[in-house]
Amino acid sequence: MSDILNIAAYRFVTIVDVDAVAVRVKALCEQLELKGTVLVSPEGLNVFLAGSDPAIRGFLEALQADVRFRDIGVKYSRSSFVPFKRLRVKRKREIITYRDERLAPENGRAPSVTPETLAHWLDRGCDDAGREVVLLDTRNAEEVVYGTFAGALTFPIAKFTELPEAVESQKEALAGKTVVSFCTGGIRCEKSVLRMQADGFSDCYQLEGGILGYFEKMGGKHYQGRCFVFDDRIALDPNLDPLIETPGF
Repeated sequence: MSDILNIAAYRFVTIVDVDAVAVRVKALCEQLELKGTVLVSPEGLNVFLAGSDPAIRGFLEALQADVRFRDIGVKYSRSSFVPFKRLRVKRKREIITYRDERLAPENGRAPSVTPETLAHWLDRGCDDAGREVVLLDTRNAEEVVYGTFAGALTFPIAKFTELPEAVESQKEALAGKTVVSFCTGGIRCEKSVLRMQADGFSDCYQLEGGILGYFEKMGGKHYQGRCFVFDDRIALDPNLDPLIETPGF
């Protein structure tokens, strides 16, 4: 029985009281007996947690009482076990490491497309303006092995900080095309598309909600395989069912 509720959520927003937020979040998670990882930084909050339905709902209600996190986007999935061994609340310089101080996603998002729009474009073979659509996978090579969108441009990178150089090597080939950048839940694309814009890419977008958000809305349409996740479930299929059904491996 899949009685554990899992959430993935992030919000780029300026946090000046990082230590205080981390203390409050940790105390709340401990009170509700949640496990997972929460990253807190001056640029925002990144959350991966699992627990009972009442505990997760209680956490989100308390979190969103803070106006800074009121509109945080949440992706839900279920499992038969808690896919985290412990709770970790960490203070970080960035909630997703990119090491490009020019970018400030907390001050404004890059343009995005919804899962429905992307599926429509892929059905047509072009965007609404008739341009060729290229799907750009921003994830690491070890994640891509589990699955990606059909025909997506992927790179043999080991970490996110290697992405700008890899994308730059394809700049000429991508000229005149509409580029839709995607990742697991959307957080990496918040920065990658801003970087692409800064590097002169004119028609580039992020996939709203990432692969997991796409699965929620469109299932496996145009997608091949599973989506790697950063917990003991290993990877989720388009129905958001885990590769690992039981713990103990």
